[in-house]
Amino acid sequence: MLELKERIEQHIDQISEYTATPGRGTTRLTYSQEDLQARQYIKKKMNEYGLQVREDGFGNIFGKLEGTLKDAPSVLIGSHFDSVPHGGSYDGPAGVVAALEVAGLFAKHNVTPKYPLEIVALVEEEGARFGGGLLGSRGMVGLLSEEDFNSLADKDGISTVEAMRKIGLDPSLPKQRDPGTMKAFLELHIEQGPILEEKKIPIGVVEAIVGLTQLEVNVKGQAGHAGTTPMDRRADALVAASNMIGQLPGLAAEEGKGTVITVGRLNVFPNGANVIPDEVVFSVDIRSGEEEHVLNAIEKTKALIQSFSGNGIQSSIEQLLYIQPKELNAGIRTLLKEKSEALEIPYCSINSGAGHDAMVLSDYTEAGMLFIPSKNGLSHCPEEWSDSEDIARAVRIFYETALQLTEAE
Repeated sequence: MLELKERIEQHIDQISEYTATPGRGTTRLTYSQEDLQARQYIKKKMNEYGLQVREDGFGNIFGKLEGTLKDAPSVLIGSHFDSVPHGGSYDGPAGVVAALEVAGLFAKHNVTPKYPLEIVALVEEEGARFGGGLLGSRGMVGLLSEEDFNSLADKDGISTVEAMRKIGLDPSLPKQRDPGTMKAFLELHIEQGPILEEKKIPIGVVEAIVGLTQLEVNVKGQAGHAGTTPMDRRADALVAASNMIGQLPGLAAEEGKGTVITVGRLNVFPNGANVIPDEVVFSVDIRSGEEEHVLNAIEKTKALIQSFSGNGIQSSIEQLLYIQPKELNAGIRTLLKEKSEALEIPYCSINSGAGHDAMVLSDYTEAGMLFIPSKNGLSHCPEEWSDSEDIARAVRIFYETALQLTEAE
């Protein structure tokens, strides 16, 4: 156990070095130099564990241990390796590291699977650079068209294709994966909440994942001089946007049932201290465990935004992402619980309030997730931390589960 724990810590520590903001958390945006460093490390470890490594046209990384059955579907294990700006070291990479160590145990014990084992490291789950989120998983199952992918650009106007080529990736490689090549998908993730830590339980078996949508709001007004434009003659886009944003928490409270609304990104143009803002673009993230409440909140948000059009203000709203609440596969959930019990690892059932790649893949293959505790329930911040011993427990559960799913000998 100690040897596994130490390897996990080494992986996490090394990947955390690949950040654009040293000393101020992990900032590893998709197709950045930090992305390149992390993917080089991940591919190196895949090779060391005897996996056949390839990347697809999105830059997703796959490390495959072939099975004895010809053309058989793979058991996939993995997560994402991008981060939010100034995030932590565990959101995403913990799942990739756990997957790598499952492959390491297959190699250590000279396991020969009938069905292939594939370790997966997915891109742009967070949506921190190109918006929308879950890009790698949505792309590989065909939910993101080639045209839509090519049209995506970051805040500096750099397109996905430009960014990929800059770090040596090939966007012309095949992108979509036949669902028939996937037998199951397993993902480990940190909880990003306080429940497991408060219960002092090391493993959560995820029952369902919250439904979510991401909207982008554009508010346009008229730029002007901060000193010479009277207050009653202004069409201030930032003031209008601020008033919209201020009413969103009330919409969430009105909807109830655990509905949450978050504005996490806001860009102001021209962003001058002495210039009246003429354009504001901000994100709206809406989540609930029940689809009805997500849909209601979307309609109320759209009505609110449109109500501000007039008096020199124009507002529009675009839906970047919509995913229904997802119940994960009952058979996989049962299997994860059985393996936890056999290993005498305490667990409980838990729901996820965050979106994950597993929710996308659950429509195309049998998907299951494990959570491990997050210290103080914190995530998406430099203080994010999870115990490597809990990751090691999850690795053992996934290893036993993968042995059964791959029908290994």
